[in-house]
Amino acid sequence: MNTMTKSKTSAAGQPLPLIDGIEKVTGQAIYTADMDGRDCLTGRILRSPVSHGRIISIDTSKALALDGVIAIITGDDCPLTYGVIPIAMNEYPMARDTVRYRGEPVAAVAARDAATAEMALDLIELNIEELPAYYTPADSRAPDAVQLHDKKPGNLEREVHHSFGDVADGFDKADLVHSEVFECAEINHAQMEPHAALAEYDTERDRLTLHSVTQVPFYVHLTLARCLDMDSSQIRVVKPFVGGGFGARTETLNFEIIVALLARKVGGKVMMRLTREESFVTHRGRPQTRVSLKIGLTKTGQITAVDCEVVMAGGAYAGYGLVTILYAGALLHGIYGVPNVKYDGYRVYTNTPPCGAMRGHGTVDVRHAFECILDRMARDLGLDPFEVRRANLLTAPMFTDNGLMINSYGLGECLDKVQAASGWQDRKGNMPKGRGLGMACSHYVSGAAKPVHWTGEPHAVVSMKLDFDGSVTVLTGASDIGQGSTTIVAIAAAEILSIDMARIRVVTNDSVITPKDNGSYSSRVTFMVGNAAIEAAKALREKLVNAAAKKLEVAPDDIECEGGTFFVAGSSQSVLTFQEVAIAALALEGTITVKGAFSTPIEAQGGKHRGGAVGSTMGFSYAAQVVEVDVDIDTGQVRVDKVWAALDCGFAINPLAVEGQIEGSVWMGLGQGLSEETHYEKGLPSHANFLDYRFPTIAESPDIDVQIVETIDPLGPFGAKEAGEGALSGFPPALVNAVADAIGLDANFLPMTPDRVLAALNKKRRAARKAASKKEATS
Repeated sequence: MNTMTKSKTSAAGQPLPLIDGIEKVTGQAIYTADMDGRDCLTGRILRSPVSHGRIISIDTSKALALDGVIAIITGDDCPLTYGVIPIAMNEYPMARDTVRYRGEPVAAVAARDAATAEMALDLIELNIEELPAYYTPADSRAPDAVQLHDKKPGNLEREVHHSFGDVADGFDKADLVHSEVFECAEINHAQMEPHAALAEYDTERDRLTLHSVTQVPFYVHLTLARCLDMDSSQIRVVKPFVGGGFGARTETLNFEIIVALLARKVGGKVMMRLTREESFVTHRGRPQTRVSLKIGLTKTGQITAVDCEVVMAGGAYAGYGLVTILYAGALLHGIYGVPNVKYDGYRVYTNTPPCGAMRGHGTVDVRHAFECILDRMARDLGLDPFEVRRANLLTAPMFTDNGLMINSYGLGECLDKVQAASGWQDRKGNMPKGRGLGMACSHYVSGAAKPVHWTGEPHAVVSMKLDFDGSVTVLTGASDIGQGSTTIVAIAAAEILSIDMARIRVVTNDSVITPKDNGSYSSRVTFMVGNAAIEAAKALREKLVNAAAKKLEVAPDDIECEGGTFFVAGSSQSVLTFQEVAIAALALEGTITVKGAFSTPIEAQGGKHRGGAVGSTMGFSYAAQVVEVDVDIDTGQVRVDKVWAALDCGFAINPLAVEGQIEGSVWMGLGQGLSEETHYEKGLPSHANFLDYRFPTIAESPDIDVQIVETIDPLGPFGAKEAGEGALSGFPPALVNAVADAIGLDANFLPMTPDRVLAALNKKRRAARKAASKKEATS
């Protein structure tokens, strides 16, 4: 374990502002779309007007004749597929032969200005033979449905069937068995920054440079090399500031390849700034999901068996789909004791924009259904919802039946904190009509134990450089997308080296300068990159200690380092400043460069069954929430008044950032729970702007009471685990459970929009009247 000795100069564990915060709040931060494009051509994309069709012809002659048009490309310019999962690359940057969703790129223009580029798009003559389109899994799986992809019968991208234990016996031993079906709408990340990329091609050296909004520069690098058929050494990928990701940018996106293709064709620079509508169409959001779930409980609330079926509408291409459908089943485990589990998952192709990874990837909708049913069963058994959760707590360290490793587990303490803070004991069941309390639990991985591109390399590498000025430069390929990973790396260096953070500079995300990192996804950065940063700092500290020992003529073991000084243990004499020791170390070998790396232990890499690596991690975060609502039964309007959220993050390296991540997770759960959903009219997105896509504003945002639980994970950096996703999936079920407490409505749908709530209330009233009439007639 990476332990530490706390001192008055400790950086880890202190609430510190993000080191890149000044640039962001003052407007100095340069995002991709802010980059100087005066010497760039403008790139624009022509998109399919139909949801499914065969491309008969694309005539670009009139567009190419337009003054100011420099180049036009189509699917013929890139015959190679791409995709984030190596075994599921079935998407082209621009459609070849077939379009599979409305808005899919079919051609692109590079012109001297935006107006000319738009005129050129209008002049391209596109001839498409329309084919049957399917917008729901049921339609796609119909016996007479045409196949959207070769060798994918039934339009199934992936089906998964896992079983652990004796499920039938588990249900036989249950005192209560409950099953329901839940419908969760598709949602989008709605990140603040629209997509953008700037590509420059050097024809003399045959080199490509791409600046983009990506969360995964390494995966973009690999994809560009593949699709442009270039040696990867000839490519440079740079990630500027990013205005939010949430999973929208965890795979290479079509516009990144398209702008690179345009730059190569024109032999220069092309800037592509997507509109908000285009950013929505590029999508990669959380899929529309149907969860059919059955749970068995004993009369004391212990889970005896689980049977879960999940059907996802994955959109037109594979993307992260096979991982998402595996996550949905894998993370049934790891939070409670579930001795007998059967899981069937179906990821279905539809003629809509491709779905992908979104914050809480794979687990949110299934966790929602699970926590809602647990509450309803607790009510039927006359048990408190908190007691049902406590009846199923795990004991760490352990391995789950599907091979997930759990070394630290603070869910019990999370439950204690939110139960006490919310006044649950006194207030639950004693609130006015229309007001209610609900609770739920959740968990998430601290990085995937196996990357999607398995190379055998370490998962993370961090370099540190000490030079003549006495500053420490940290080089990392980790993508800070607002979560504060750059600050975590600086804190790790400051803590191990016992220096002030002002002496540290962090350089990130430039493939010709920084070491490779797999990217920001699945909450991997703090755990993996944090550990690598600690190892690099230890290597540098060892060199400094050796230099101090030589200067003071003592053994290295006699040297202590604290507060930016080096001294002999037990002596108040012979104190050297960091600068003095740095000069001494540099005199021995010149500029000092060290590195640290992190690789996941074998035992953390999941079970041996097919797909067992998905869901595997080095440590899980755990969360519990209580939500208080006010429901207007006349309008169906649900208002969230307050949220109490506790998260076990192992150790809060930066409590200020942890608090912000928990609040952000709750807020995104609030959006999915109350209002967010995509809408398509014959494949055309009708939600693709920030007016029609209804996410909460500050007016709808409740007070969030954050409680941090620290269990100290033995593998985490300073004992830390993830903090950015674990609290998200607990909010929607806590919301639905609170509504049930307030007005007696058990809702099986998300989002809880007023029209849906009112329709469900009216349906319940009609059923009650019908039952009363039937009872009166029989009596």
